[in-house]
Amino acid sequence: MGKPAAKSSSISIVRDDTYLQSIIPKRIQMFELLKNQQNLHHLSISGEPIKVTLTNGTVKVGKKWATTPFDIAKELSKCLATDGLVAQVNGVLWDMSRPLESDCQLKIFTFDSDEGRDTFWHSSAHILGQALEQTYGCKLCIGPCTTRGEGFFYDAFYGELGLNDDHFDAIVSGAKKAVAEKQPFERIEVSRKQALEMFSDNKFKVEIISDLPEDKTITVYRCGPLVDLCRGPNIPNTAFVKAIACLKASAAYWRGKKDRESLQRVYGISYPDQRRLKVDTPNIFNMKLWETSGHAANYKENMFIFKLDNEDFVLKPMNCPGHCVIFDHRPELPLRLADFGVLHHNEASGALTGLTRSAICAENLRPEKYLGDLETWDKAEMALADALKEFGKPWQACICPGKRNEGDGAFYGQKIDISVSDAMKRKCQCATLQLDFQLPKGFNLTYIAEDESKRERPVMIHRAILGSVERMFAILLEHYKGKWPFWLSPRQAIVCPLSNESQAYGQEEIILFLDSMFKLCFCLKQVKELIDAAGYYVDIDSSDRTIQKKVREAQLAQYNYILVVGKEEVKTKQVSVRVRDKQEHSVKSIPELLKHFKDETYAFH
Repeated sequence: MGKPAAKSSSISIVRDDTYLQSIIPKRIQMFELLKNQQNLHHLSISGEPIKVTLTNGTVKVGKKWATTPFDIAKELSKCLATDGLVAQVNGVLWDMSRPLESDCQLKIFTFDSDEGRDTFWHSSAHILGQALEQTYGCKLCIGPCTTRGEGFFYDAFYGELGLNDDHFDAIVSGAKKAVAEKQPFERIEVSRKQALEMFSDNKFKVEIISDLPEDKTITVYRCGPLVDLCRGPNIPNTAFVKAIACLKASAAYWRGKKDRESLQRVYGISYPDQRRLKVDTPNIFNMKLWETSGHAANYKENMFIFKLDNEDFVLKPMNCPGHCVIFDHRPELPLRLADFGVLHHNEASGALTGLTRSAICAENLRPEKYLGDLETWDKAEMALADALKEFGKPWQACICPGKRNEGDGAFYGQKIDISVSDAMKRKCQCATLQLDFQLPKGFNLTYIAEDESKRERPVMIHRAILGSVERMFAILLEHYKGKWPFWLSPRQAIVCPLSNESQAYGQEEIILFLDSMFKLCFCLKQVKELIDAAGYYVDIDSSDRTIQKKVREAQLAQYNYILVVGKEEVKTKQVSVRVRDKQEHSVKSIPELLKHFKDETYAFH
């Protein structure tokens, strides 16, 4: 449908500067005062030798209230000192920079461990919170790493502001600023009275503090301008976060209660290197995945299997089991996953032929091997039948000549097959939609219900719109015989100047104004750039050929619209519009032309 318009990189941001200017210096001043007091106290009681026992039994000697896990890591290896994110001291997670207090058992974790990742994402939530507070002057609430998954979020109160994807550039920019400053995560312990004083301007933090047990040790962390309640531990400093991105923004209620304040929740992801931020599903999976999904028992003859380290591995034949694993890392709905990876089917010749119109498998046409019980299959079948009836298009339930498709249902659920006819009247299976209650059960997938104390089982919809991109492209190419419709065409328009005299309009500086339909005013140099900016593919023929040859070449190249610009068009700021396969032409202004393009696109012409 034309080229997608580039997303604006900047939006109007309203920030509560008064709030920021009053609370940030106050919190930092109080934090630094308490930190210095505590450091002086630790210095007065430090120096006594302590034994630090490592996981391999090695014993290192340190000094009480002076030696840190980072100091021990430096003695062991440069790599561990560089990659160590968090320590475990006598079974308790511990900051790498926090002094050891007595003889202890010590273990150090990197990002490759659950403890390391959770700490990394927890600290990244602080970085996100800092960016949100500094950008919007919002009142921060809570910012944990996500439950049973990857990434983190931060809830905050913004008043009437609602966040969306357009805000992400500013948020990420603020987070990257914090990373670039290599801000250390510093920890202090405070009394209830001190905590209430420090966060008196934030009623959400005050409520959290007030609900803590009387004997609870309250800890506060600082990184840069952010001073926040936090039980810790955290990574050594913000520079460990080499890649960070916002995933989505959504509304949330304070403490999950609908009668409480409405908050904005921003989800993020971060990694210790940029490479990991580019998420690709693998092409090879261990056979155990396919045993869980049921493919090993019901589809094995169609899979490419090989041995690796005495274990069976499979070239990926389906996307959905991998998607189940992804969902289990972040169990939130709705979640759409699109995977354009390569699939590998060990299919028999002719097995991929399609059906007529659309079909739904009836009970007597279920495959011999299927997962689950008949009641669930009936439930899925009725749901798909109702969907087809509501859609209002003709369909039939697998009554194909010779019962060619008997037993052709997928083993994990009922499906709709959609077939199309190509230019040679051949039937080709294009898309399939399956309603699957079985894989979520097999992978024990759950999500957090509206009542956050409950977890429910999701339903998986397998929605293969193209089936195969290559096959779909071939079908379309044959069907259209190279004459792509405007909405799909890679050659939607070409500008053909009539002579050198008109080049100033066809290629050089000109000011054109779009009408109120676009609600914007553009000042652009070229007709080409103006059409380009509206999101359409456009070229320009700047050769010295005659206009007749230019038009002919454009027609042979299958441009949908040929825009001729001559002396008269320069005066009137219009273009002469010719259609690919028609002789007649019309004259339109650029706003009129763009409106026509928009109408054609939305009509799928």
